[in-house]
Amino acid sequence: MSVVTTDPIFLLYHRRRATFNSPPIFRLNSKNPPLFIQNCTPTPNRRASICSRHFCPPKAVSSSDTAVVETSESSSVTFSETFPLKGAEKLEGKITIRLESEKDEEYWKLTVGCSLPGKWVLHWGVTYIGDTGSEWDQPPLDMRPPGSVPIKDYAIETPFERLPASLEGDSFYEVKIDFNTNSSIAAINFVLKDEESGSWYQHRGRDFKVPLIDYLQGDGNVVGAQKGAWPGELGQISNLIIKPEVDDSEGDNLRESNMEKRPLQGFCEDHSVFKEVVTDNLLNVSVRHDLETSKNVVYIETGLPGDVVIHWGVCRDEGKNWIIPAEPYPPETILFKNKALRTLLQQKQDGCGSWGSFTLDKGFAAFVFVLKLNENTWLNCNGDDFYIPLTSSVITDEHSGLTHTKREEQLAEVGSPMISDDSSESKEAKDDIIKEIRNLVTGISSVKSRKTKSREAQESILQEIEKLAAEAYSIFRSSTPTFTDIDQSEDEDLETPVKISSGTGSGYEIVCQGFNWESHKSGKWYMELQDKVSELSSLGFTVIWLPPPTDSVSPEGYMPRDLYNLNSRYGNMDQLKALVKSLHKAGIRVLGDAVLNHRCAEYKNQNGVWNIFGGRLNWDDRAVVADDPHFQGRGNKSSGDNFHAAPNIDHSQEFVRNDIKEWLCWLREEIGYDGWRLDFVRGFWGGYVKDYLEATEPYFAVGEFWDSLSYTYGEMDHNQDAHRQRIVDWINATNGTASAFDVTTKGILHSALEKCEYWRLSDEKGKPPGVMGWWPSRAITFIENHDTGSTQGHWRFPGGKEMQGYAYILTHCGTPSLFYDHIFFEYKSQISTLISIRKRNKINCRSIVKIVKAERDVYAAIIDEKVAMKIGPGHYEPSNGQNWSLATEGNDYKIWEISR
Repeated sequence: MSVVTTDPIFLLYHRRRATFNSPPIFRLNSKNPPLFIQNCTPTPNRRASICSRHFCPPKAVSSSDTAVVETSESSSVTFSETFPLKGAEKLEGKITIRLESEKDEEYWKLTVGCSLPGKWVLHWGVTYIGDTGSEWDQPPLDMRPPGSVPIKDYAIETPFERLPASLEGDSFYEVKIDFNTNSSIAAINFVLKDEESGSWYQHRGRDFKVPLIDYLQGDGNVVGAQKGAWPGELGQISNLIIKPEVDDSEGDNLRESNMEKRPLQGFCEDHSVFKEVVTDNLLNVSVRHDLETSKNVVYIETGLPGDVVIHWGVCRDEGKNWIIPAEPYPPETILFKNKALRTLLQQKQDGCGSWGSFTLDKGFAAFVFVLKLNENTWLNCNGDDFYIPLTSSVITDEHSGLTHTKREEQLAEVGSPMISDDSSESKEAKDDIIKEIRNLVTGISSVKSRKTKSREAQESILQEIEKLAAEAYSIFRSSTPTFTDIDQSEDEDLETPVKISSGTGSGYEIVCQGFNWESHKSGKWYMELQDKVSELSSLGFTVIWLPPPTDSVSPEGYMPRDLYNLNSRYGNMDQLKALVKSLHKAGIRVLGDAVLNHRCAEYKNQNGVWNIFGGRLNWDDRAVVADDPHFQGRGNKSSGDNFHAAPNIDHSQEFVRNDIKEWLCWLREEIGYDGWRLDFVRGFWGGYVKDYLEATEPYFAVGEFWDSLSYTYGEMDHNQDAHRQRIVDWINATNGTASAFDVTTKGILHSALEKCEYWRLSDEKGKPPGVMGWWPSRAITFIENHDTGSTQGHWRFPGGKEMQGYAYILTHCGTPSLFYDHIFFEYKSQISTLISIRKRNKINCRSIVKIVKAERDVYAAIIDEKVAMKIGPGHYEPSNGQNWSLATEGNDYKIWEISR
């Protein structure tokens, strides 16, 4: 789950919603994202290095002459636009934790309160005396406040009560927990959750822990500790209960002795909390041209509070290359790195906002700028600079202020949805996409002229144009792709454009995960797979995902150490190359499992911390993020969630990114990998993934963005839009260059099949409820992998229902990924039949799914008007009028095809 930590705490008080074809919005961007901004992106850096963390000392260049000129009556307004801005107002509050006795020293009360508005829930549990590890237990029934709901078998969720407002109008929310000190409870553990935003509040990155006996005081996440009150050293990086180095009987006696000698002490402790409330604001920009002096005056006005700095320059042509104009400049202007100017906007007289005026000589095509609110927060135009035309030859977008050619404007009229594009693309990349769009438009023309293809084919091409246009213009912000409801009235074959990007491959891929959690134990896994290459090919697999190839602290490969050492527990480098060569001969492409989020060190630093790396990439602690206390890195803060078992790599460092790109390119050339499976991509910004994929040009790439689904009182919510939105946001951050595992679909299949609730397999719009329902070409569907199944079994698919799951993903849109154990140990013949049906009917990642039944005990759908399927014990038969014939059936599933 995503968390926000205290000391201090930040929260963006704005729920992300799926939006469709909404007008362009300008959003906050930063290289070092503030904690209150989700999915922040660096400000474009191709012109003026405005995101550099280490600034050169600015040189004051403000002209003594005023930059504002009195325009004559002959002047005219050549440009005027009002841009909507999304700002953030910081609210400061506190979390109050109070422990106090009631009637006597036997009965006590713990009160947890919060002064900020929100739908607060206390997620809590207890630790019993003698427990080891960091796991919680549920408290006894008499300890649970009214309204509490058990969460599985380890926690309780209790809603906060809102207290009457104070005289100042402030609200306060709190939960009270009563307990008896004679119980066997050693500590109360909790975190806070704001259900309005889905964000969690922790203490120093961990759970709050209120100790009820003294020997727990050595934990670094303890609250309420008084100096000298308890033994032990605060701040230890451990979540384990500290045990004396004595035998069990002596330890029990010591605990009892401590409890007697040191009675429970009350306390009241406040923790700062900050919440960012999204506010709407406006930016007004106008250009006036003076015919007598031939000068242009750019006037900028905004209602944003506080100091606003404009980081600006000009362009001589439409190439958007920044240059610095000649003086005079407005007051409060400095030169930045000889690449741009920075001007502090002047405050309005009423104090509500600021303004600036910029006088420019003739000969410039445009005025370009971004706004800086503080060192970490910038405002730009949909991931690009604000581009204000100064000549009539530049065509401006009606809403966004972006510039493009007339031809591009016509292509953009297909109505692209908004997609998050978190970095500036090069002109060459945009040209490539535009070329693809033109080819697709040509395809539509040929389809119409021949009149041999269905409307579905035309709509499919238009959908790809939408996505490509969105990628080209970086306007697909914080939303989900839009897919048109299509009238499926014709029976012609649907032909999908081949290979749009590394996010899709050809669109007809079928992936085999070529290992399980135990595969390393033989020491010769690559050689064992050699014997199965021909069988994998005959089954119909087009892609295989191999395990991590590098030297690793853990035998499974997910704790990499020396990246260039490819002698692993699965085999040596030569065996790997031979396997890849055999797979290629069989027509199977190969994905390497790249663990980029973290890396194990080989040496300790001067403080005894493991953060110095060895091998060819002998990085020091600058390559480690700064906000993981376990490894004391000197890099920047993490751009994602930390993985605490190993040093998290700081991908914002240019030398790190260059080394990783060189290593990935080496793997492509030396081993022959065709693409990547990217491990734990929640740990770093998706824009870095885009950078790596553009450098290595893989045929196919998929990221593991694993996140918890939404539950209410222990039951899975029907609406999982927030969950799939987070996955789509990550794909957006990669600019669609990567797919992602459809964890949403797996979770919903779990509940649907396990509890006979097949109605869950249709969302509120009658579409598939996972990522496949929003962005099918980027959804990698699966029911099991080495983590969820195998011998780990972290989230095992409902037993005996695996073939229902495969009947679903192998007939639906998205790209199916099948687990090795199921292929070779359990369901080979049934899976082979389903793959044959998929390939025979040309079902692909963009196939159109029409759900015809989603009830308690049965789910049925028709795919591309060629395949019908049902899962569940309930009854369904397709209409006899369309000449359906049964293709296969099994335990609670059936598949039909159109007879030809």
